Amino acid sequence: MDGQKVIEARKINKFFYSPGKTQVLKEVTFSVKKGEFVSVMGKSGCGKSTLLYILSTMDTDYEGELYLDGNLITGQSSNYLSHLRNEKIGFVFQFHYLIHEFSVLENVMIPGLKLNQKSREELEQIAMEKLKVFDMQDHALKKANQLSGGQKQRVSIARALMNNPLIIMSDEPTGNLDKKNSDLVLGIFKELVQEFHQTMLMVTHDFDMASKTDRTIVMEDGMIISHG
Repeated sequence: MDGQKVIEARKINKFFYSPGKTQVLKEVTFSVKKGEFVSVMGKSGCGKSTLLYILSTMDTDYEGELYLDGNLITGQSSNYLSHLRNEKIGFVFQFHYLIHEFSVLENVMIPGLKLNQKSREELEQIAMEKLKVFDMQDHALKKANQLSGGQKQRVSIARALMNNPLIIMSDEPTGNLDKKNSDLVLGIFKELVQEFHQTMLMVTHDFDMASKTDRTIVMEDGMIISHG
């Protein structure tokens, strides 16, 4: 770990305005270094998913500063942020958001197709390599709806890796999986960090999941109460 900050939040404040003004994030400041596996934990409603939405550049309506790879991204245009997201951030959600009528291979290729920097042939090759990491290459031509829940989540992780992102952000990735598949997904995450030096940020309310990451940031009532 070379100490390089991949993402840094400085004094992030977020308000919701329905019906009255409610502050949901209060002076949130922290950073994640290259190759770190960090979890953000807290009870439902503590602001962790709201924070992830801001960190992932999908919500730009906040106060404070956000840096990605050393660059200030607060205040950048939506086109710039869209490209940045696609190039530098991989996403894994509780619900895998696979397109059912697409093949497994096509689903994994989507971030590469969006980035539009390589030929379709190159992208197919890269997608197959990512599927091999998760032992899913034999399912490449199946439709996504033919897979089990655990297999779908593995495909969604392969998809998150498609553009070799700077960081993977994950929101309750095992929320709808049983223990066996949850352990499998967590094992994959740990392997990505250890073998591929991937930086990971995972939001979870599951103490057991959080305890297996390098560091846990604990949130309560929109504030960070512990940096782990």
